[in-house]
Amino acid sequence: MSQRAQQNYIPALTGVRALAAYLVFISHYEYTFDKSFPHFIQRFFFEFHIGVTLFFVLSGFLIAFRYYDNFQLTKDWFKQYLKNRVARIYPMYFLITAGAFLTYYFTRDPSVIQGFPSAIGLFFMHITFLRGFFSNLVFTGVAQGWSLTVEECFYFSAPIIFYFIHRHSKYYLQILSITGFGFLMVLIFRNVNWYGFFGNFTFMMLYTFFGRCFEFFVGIKLALMIRQQGFHRSNKLKFTYIGFFLIFFCVWLMSILPPPVGWTAGLHNPLGIVVNNYLLSISVATFFYGLITESTGMKKVLATPFVELLGKSSYIFYLIHLGYVYGFIYKATNWLNDKTFTLYDRWGVDWHSPFEYEWLNIIYAFIVLNVLSVILFKFIEEPFNLFIRKSDFLIKAKQKQ
Repeated sequence: MSQRAQQNYIPALTGVRALAAYLVFISHYEYTFDKSFPHFIQRFFFEFHIGVTLFFVLSGFLIAFRYYDNFQLTKDWFKQYLKNRVARIYPMYFLITAGAFLTYYFTRDPSVIQGFPSAIGLFFMHITFLRGFFSNLVFTGVAQGWSLTVEECFYFSAPIIFYFIHRHSKYYLQILSITGFGFLMVLIFRNVNWYGFFGNFTFMMLYTFFGRCFEFFVGIKLALMIRQQGFHRSNKLKFTYIGFFLIFFCVWLMSILPPPVGWTAGLHNPLGIVVNNYLLSISVATFFYGLITESTGMKKVLATPFVELLGKSSYIFYLIHLGYVYGFIYKATNWLNDKTFTLYDRWGVDWHSPFEYEWLNIIYAFIVLNVLSVILFKFIEEPFNLFIRKSDFLIKAKQKQ
């Protein structure tokens, strides 16, 4: 890692990526504990999708922190920038997405294509990130990959955003313009039967960059503050814990909002959109500000080598925690459960199987997913990342990165 890269690297923010991924995991599997917890706790866990907001604010911060001081609206600069983004995001996304459609070829699992007439056409829409603009297709394939379309939109627009901030410093005009464009697209296409292309306002606000751009802008603003003020400050306020409390206060607010008809979470309530897209992102930025400028126990934990490794592999964990990889693990635990009871019958004993409890199987799956993520990170993601950065892809690699 170069000296500049080391200056731009904050271990606790790598560790927080693991926290974000695990929150999303809980939101997807909270139903396992339905019989164990009161309804209000179930609703609270269901709103842990907030991990996605952590990712978006963090992306805004990291891209601005690394590139704002040296961005150029030139062909060569953009090629190098795009090369770095492709190296970081694309190899694992492509491989895991290809795995989903390969699994569909053998299993015909309807959840992969959800009625789309052409699996090949849908695969193309996935690997080009286009499916994220269609409400009827957003959860096909690797369902959670919808957020990668949002990320890619930000990556492509970041240099232009930086240019206008540098020239005018008026964030709100850009936010209003981007979100306004999203509203215009919905007004134009909501009555067009084209697989839900900008099909409704709720979809646009929650699942596209046009609705969620504020989260990235909050991250950008935080990065520019840190660039100007430095990593240390004199006041004694613990922004780490203030921000952490505010994050889960926002979760509580969403958990008490009734979901609209046809939707599933308080997130989808109009007030829930305001809380998630705006109040939550400010709370997340407060939390990050504390992690960057304070020395707290939470920061020390998030910066430990083990948690840092989990953070580095969290992108893979996020991509595989829901879908066919988890499906294989689920089938494996059922198979082990059957084999265990067969063995008990042979022994003539009436014991409990370690695989008969669904909540315990979720914990097993969580552990296995983390192990797989670390292995894939070490042996596929990281080598591919380095290979692309050093290759002549898009632009000839520099001798010193």
